Amino acid sequence: MSEAQKARFERSEPILSVRDVEASVRYYTDILGFRNAEWGNEFFTAVSRDNASIMLCKDRQGQPGTWLWLGVEDVSVAYEEYKKNGARIRMTPHNFPWAYEMHVEDLDGHVLRIGSEPLENAPYDKADF
Repeated sequence: MSEAQKARFERSEPILSVRDVEASVRYYTDILGFRNAEWGNEFFTAVSRDNASIMLCKDRQGQPGTWLWLGVEDVSVAYEEYKKNGARIRMTPHNFPWAYEMHVEDLDGHVLRIGSEPLENAPYDKADF
């Protein structure tokens, strides 16, 4: 099959199951700095920040405790913002071979792995997650 015959993927938007869409939207917007979709309702919506989007679905389409990756320009800046805003930080930034990464948990136990390029000239931490 030639490249011209293959479907081109445009983006990925994970769908997370949440117990309370309104409470989740407040957490994602007030604490994590996302924007809620204008079309959202109490059963299904999407929150976005810059080029990242996450869909939230009431009691369906997924399981609590899903992990997802969000790439950022500088995880240190995200860490300071989220610490100040009272985010549920599960892991402060650590330097791994694949990224300088932190973990934030939402109200339903979903884990956002937020990372930027690994720190140069710094030792790597051991991953225990």
